Amino acid sequence: MDATTGWWDDFFWAGVEVVQVFFVAMAGTILFGLIGAAAKLSKNNIAQKLASGYTVFFRGTPEILILLLIYFGSAVTLTAIFQVFDPDIKYVDIPPFWAGSFGISLIVGAYATETFRGAFLGVDPGLIEAARALGISNFKTFIYVRMPEMWRLALPPFGNHMLSVIKDTALVSIIGLNELLFVAEQGMGATAKPFPFFIAVGGIYLGFSTIITLSAMGLEKRANRHLEGSR
Repeated sequence: MDATTGWWDDFFWAGVEVVQVFFVAMAGTILFGLIGAAAKLSKNNIAQKLASGYTVFFRGTPEILILLLIYFGSAVTLTAIFQVFDPDIKYVDIPPFWAGSFGISLIVGAYATETFRGAFLGVDPGLIEAARALGISNFKTFIYVRMPEMWRLALPPFGNHMLSVIKDTALVSIIGLNELLFVAEQGMGATAKPFPFFIAVGGIYLGFSTIITLSAMGLEKRANRHLEGSR
């Protein structure tokens, strides 16, 4: 691992970048997942078809291709829009950080859509009927009854989505984000020793994945703590 000496500061800041992408992408994943699930469960045929198209496209298209389409597609679109107001503008794009975070959100959000949809369907109808019998409004029933139960049921597979997001951050190097794999490629080019750099990246990602797995297990245990006393 002597080849990586002098590169650990770069790995540290690249790791910080990965963590930032992870949290932004996770927020987007939850948002797109909930919107997609709500659309699939709605009685509106158009919303159902749009949500189905969303999940089919983003689950069936290579993730690298989606990131490239979003990054370069947004540049073409923004350039065309800005040139309407100022023809002298040659090129406009969005930073790789935001393009990558948005792309990962859309990709993993498509999987989360099905997770949330199944979790909503798994909520005990008796709980909702009891809330209505007590005169609780539909909005409060959704917030205090359906959502907590949905999250409890969704947590086991949602942990896998969290792992998918952290691993997908490695793909963002292809659009120029200075993350771990990007630093490893730079180190490989400077030293002509790829193995130590990729081993280092693998170890760092394994550490991130371990933390996420333990956190998901802790959240799942906390969400089901009320069931332990009834066993």
